[in-house]
Formats: sequence, structure tokens, C-alpha cells
Amino acid sequence: MEVQAHTPIPSAEKPNRSPRPRDAASIMLLDRVNDGVRVLMGRRNKAHVFMPDLHVFPGGRRDAGDHRLPWGGDVHPAVFDRLRAAYGQNATHSRLRALALAALRELHEEASIAIGGPQADGNTALPFLPDLTNLRYMARAITPPGHPRRFDTHFFAVFTDEAGIEPTDIRDSRELEDLRWIDVNDTSTVTMPDITGIILGDLRASLQADASLPFGRPVPFYYTRHGRFVRDLL
Repeated sequence: MEVQAHTPIPSAEKPNRSPRPRDAASIMLLDRVNDGVRVLMGRRNKAHVFMPDLHVFPGGRRDAGDHRLPWGGDVHPAVFDRLRAAYGQNATHSRLRALALAALRELHEEASIAIGGPQADGNTALPFLPDLTNLRYMARAITPPGHPRRFDTHFFAVFTDEAGIEPTDIRDSRELEDLRWIDVNDTSTVTMPDITGIILGDLRASLQADASLPFGRPVPFYYTRHGRFVRDLL
């Protein structure tokens, strides 16, 4: 799931209370092709209450057990630093790592892609040991107040060649249909949430600045303050 930027709702239409945003994670799986880059996107089922029939990156809510998932390779120190800038200096590695683990768990659940090695005993919630070493922290966005569901979503990115992923090994799921590779410079073939388009714009700018996507790059943070859509940097 992803957060979505909206025009602020007139006060007369706003509910009395807005739910607290829940932690979520999304992942941009990037495929380098010749001189271009493609990103994996899928369409949310029309039966979904949240953003039906829109193309999004794989992702979803952080589960309570994500911090207990075993992992094979840890988050890059520069990514930990940026995540800590989002959550504060007292945030534990376990809590911050859980966001990256949630992103890879959701990628597996929604596209059958496993980034990591095989489990030794198979006695965990995932059939693989997530490898977090190549994840870049790309963006953070919070659903504006006034919506029945709100998410504090952290967007990660990883290249298929670094992760040992074959781009043809993707399969639709009940969560995401019509999985496809989209040219990051031409998204005209899909309809997506506003915030997805904004973050793709940030991705394009980052690739143009340095195609390797350095781990310690500043991270854009999108949220609403007093009815205004705000962009800060972490």
C-alpha cells in the first residue's frame, strides 16, 4: 500500500477524528535496461477500499512480527542514519530494520520475488532470509488527515542485478494484478496515485544525478501541515 497526496478536504467534509498513521513500507524494484531503468508496478484490485484500480509499487503495512524476522544481510549504515533521522536518535535498529523487512516481505507476497538466500530450516514466516544490504531509502510520505486509513510509508529501492533477480520471475497476486515493468521516464501506460508520481519524479532526478543511487542521499519527506502539502528532506 502507498500513501496518496490529495487536495485538502473542505472542513465541512472532514470526519471529526483522523486515524493515526500506521507504519508501512513500499519498494521500487529497478531493472537497468541498456541506458534506461524500469520499475515494477502492479494494479491494486478493484475490491480494495484503499486506492482500488491504481498502479502502485509493491508494499504494505508493517506487521507486528516483522522486527522478529531473521535476515541474512543487514541494512546499510547510511540507510540506518536516514531512517533514524525520520524516527529520532532513540529509535532502535530493530524497529528501523523492521521497515526494510516489511518491504521485502510485501514484495514476496505481492510479486513472488524473494531477495535473499534460502532458509536453513524453513521454520520462519518467510521461505527465504531477506538480504537488506542493497536497499536504498528513497522517500517517506504520510497520508493527509481526513482519510479513513492513513499510512506513514517508507519507500525503498533496489536494483534487480544487485539482488540477483530475474525480471521475468514475477507473478500476479490477489493484492497486485497486472504486474509490469514501467519505464521510469514514461508512465503514461498506467494510472497511479499522485504521491507515486511525485516519488517517481524524485527517482528520476536521483538517477540523473548519480545512476548508482548512493545510499546516503537526502530523503524527501512528504506530509500535510495546516492543510498544505509539504516537502522536507531527511
